[in-house]
Amino acid sequence: VAGGVGANKALRAALRVWIEGISGEVYFPALEYCTDNGAMVAYAGCLRMSAGERDKEVGVQVKPRWALAGH
Repeated sequence: VAGGVGANKALRAALRVWIEGISGEVYFPALEYCTDNGAMVAYAGCLRMSAGERDKEVGVQVKPRWALAGH
């Protein structure tokens, strides 16, 4: 578990409990390496757009209030 999600201490604890219950293993990097890469992705996209690159439209509809429960 890595990235910004891996820095979530409650998630780490819950995963450890769940994994122990199924005799599995889970690994987390040190917290200083669990950073969100959203800024990096946005910057890469900005560079591509500035260079005139465009992706074909993929038809994705953004749903900022999309419920997580039940999915």
